[in-house]
Amino acid sequence: MKVKLAQYGVLHDHASGKARVMKESDEVDFCGVFEPDSVAREAVGNVDPYRDLNWFSCKEDMLNDETIDGIAIQGKVSDNLTFADEALSHNKHVWLDKPAGDSLQAFREVLAVANEKGLLVQLGYMFRYNAGFQFLLDWVASGRLGHIFSVRARISSGMVNQSHWDRWDSHGERDGGILFILACHLIDIIVALLGRPDTVTSHLRHDGDHFPWFKDNNVVVFEYSNAMAVLESTALEVASGTSRRIEVYGTQGSIIMEPLEPPQLRLCLDTNRDGYEKGWQVVPIEKRPRYVDSLRAFVADIRGEKEPDRSLEHEFIVQETVLRASRIESLGN
Repeated sequence: MKVKLAQYGVLHDHASGKARVMKESDEVDFCGVFEPDSVAREAVGNVDPYRDLNWFSCKEDMLNDETIDGIAIQGKVSDNLTFADEALSHNKHVWLDKPAGDSLQAFREVLAVANEKGLLVQLGYMFRYNAGFQFLLDWVASGRLGHIFSVRARISSGMVNQSHWDRWDSHGERDGGILFILACHLIDIIVALLGRPDTVTSHLRHDGDHFPWFKDNNVVVFEYSNAMAVLESTALEVASGTSRRIEVYGTQGSIIMEPLEPPQLRLCLDTNRDGYEKGWQVVPIEKRPRYVDSLRAFVADIRGEKEPDRSLEHEFIVQETVLRASRIESLGN
């Protein structure tokens, strides 16, 4: 039986992509979309993937429909925790896009409702089901790279256009800049690799020619008792997609992936192991479309076919770390 899902909001950068995969999935009955902003609804209502979808006339029609199993939360970051709380309060599982707002307390309360009701909250970090990252995370978790002592990562964009400024109105976007809204994807990975950092030191700068309040050239250092990670993120880079990268260094081997999409991965080992040779080599990695496997995992979790791939505790630590890096809240620095 198909899982019945709906979408709340269309103003997130991932909104149309999430709508598309729900619309195209053989496992989902996509029941429709609600967008509280009539201007935004008019802007996208007659273009793909929203063309021919059902549009709820009010949120109550969506929230009070007891047949709907889950809701993809795809509004502005400043609105999404409110949307998520409404969905959970109406007993809907939540596919919540990243980052999880800019108030840690508000996110803590959302997770508390989910935990109390036994509902799912899955964050929309797009690299979790990227085959290259899954290879990397598996090799680290299995210990095949030895002790991980260093991670370096970079994810940037070109100049942000005006349409983004019209949607970016949270403290996180205003104070954390491109680090908050984009580099959170790699903070999710760093936390998966190394856990909660002991210390977070951020250098958030404005070095571009436009929007003087926007932090567009940033570096963050995450320190652990026996490891360190460095993350760079700018909004000034030419052809930024091809230079997005992550490097993981362990005492028995290293992995470098550049670019991240489609993943191109090199593995270095201290000795022949698990079908791979000593030294550097290219590892063929499957190219996967964004969001498809994330949706499959969400559907499988709703059906009870497996346990969630990320715990609510992981989601909380990631959000806390995003806010620490963005200097939104001082928590244990």
